[in-house]
Amino acid sequence: MESICGANCNGCKYGENNNCKGCAKTKGCPFDRQCFVAKYILTGGKENYELFKKKLIDEINDLNIEGMPKINELMPLNGSFVNLNYPLPNGQHTQFLYDNDIYLGNQVECEFNDGKAARCFGILANMEFILISEYGPNGTDPEIVIYKKR
Repeated sequence: MESICGANCNGCKYGENNNCKGCAKTKGCPFDRQCFVAKYILTGGKENYELFKKKLIDEINDLNIEGMPKINELMPLNGSFVNLNYPLPNGQHTQFLYDNDIYLGNQVECEFNDGKAARCFGILANMEFILISEYGPNGTDPEIVIYKKR
C-alpha cells in the first residue's frame, strides 16, 4: 500500500484486518479518520512537515526527562499499536488514544535500566499534545511521565 508520508504499510496486520485502503488512495484517511501527518504534507508539503517534525523533536528533547535519552526521529504509528491501558489513581484503567488515529512516536530504552527489568519510554505526539510514558516489556505496567498540551 502506498502512503503519503513514506511509512511502509505493507504487511500491517491491523490494516489488513480493519479494511485499510491505504493513505494515498484515501487522501489521508486510511481508517476513515483524517491522518494529521498526511494532512500536513498535503497542505504544506513534505519539506514543511519535516520542519514541523524537527521542531516537535526539539520540543520533546527540551523537556529533559530524567533517564530518557535524546530522540532523533519520530515515526508515524497507528494508535492501535501504542494505545496502552493506563492505571488511574482510583484503581480503574483507561486508554487516552484512538486506535484508528495516526500519531508520531518513538520508543527509547531508559538510561537507568539495571539489566534486570528493562524499562522503556514511549513518546507520542500530534498537533495537540505530547504524551511520554514509561513501561516494561511489551507495554506492561505503563505510567504516564508527562502529558502536555501543545
